[in-house]
Amino acid sequence: MILTSTRIPLFAKTLIDEEKLLDHLDFIRVALPSAFAEAAMIIQQKEEIFLEAEEYGQRIVDAAQGKRAQILDESDIIHQAQQEAAQLRHQVQQECEEMMQETLAEIDRQRRACQQELEEMQRQAFAEATAIEQGADKYADGVLVNIEQQLQDMMRIIRNGRQQLHQGEQQQGKSQPENNNSKTRNS
Repeated sequence: MILTSTRIPLFAKTLIDEEKLLDHLDFIRVALPSAFAEAAMIIQQKEEIFLEAEEYGQRIVDAAQGKRAQILDESDIIHQAQQEAAQLRHQVQQECEEMMQETLAEIDRQRRACQQELEEMQRQAFAEATAIEQGADKYADGVLVNIEQQLQDMMRIIRNGRQQLHQGEQQQGKSQPENNNSKTRNS
């Protein structure tokens, strides 16, 4: 958009269509929710993984309980199965917690990246708008200085013209009485 915009003569400035710039900013504003939607999708995936892990853990617990039911008479094996089930449950819970922490960290990283990107874009847009405004002000000042100079030149020409008119009138006024006197003498 900057490269195709009109350049201001005699200045290294470019005029940018305000509506187009605002359209681009609106597009950015509209695009940001998709990043947040992506983050929400990651959270949903995390919840699905967590549910799968819970189901997996439940299956393991159910399997361990079935095994325990089969060998109920052997107390050492029952005790061992309970320990394994507790270990598996603990392991699954740890894995779920780790996955949840990683997912939350990723969401936070993406949110910060989006926020930084938005702030940078806002800074750039403000800097460009300021530069455009300054360029327009300099251009307007140059045009006004030029007009002022032209008006001063015109005023000088008008003053000179009026002075010449007044001088001509004064000279005519001095020469007419002499002409009138010479006419009366001739008569």
